[in-house]
Amino acid sequence: MDNQLHRELWTSWASLLRSYAAAHGLNSRHHAVVEVGADEITLRVASRWLRFTNETLQDSEGNQSDFSLQEDGTVKLNGIAEEMDLAAEKLAREMMHSE
Repeated sequence: MDNQLHRELWTSWASLLRSYAAAHGLNSRHHAVVEVGADEITLRVASRWLRFTNETLQDSEGNQSDFSLQEDGTVKLNGIAEEMDLAAEKLAREMMHSE
């Protein structure tokens, strides 16, 4: 994938995570923080976290999954492609509303 396209998708992914976490935070007692770096994005909610790299998704429970951004704007998690916004909403919802 072209570096410029990857940067744009990476920034979009971080923005979607931030937006959906904020929206779900309206009905949660928790607050989410999204930390964005060139090679890593971390979504933190209370003591839990999700960490995204170009190739993996790790969580605070010790789980690891395959993760990648696709040129068509989808996200691939464990080999399954999903629209980027739907994946971000689902992950943010799970983080904000699971105890």
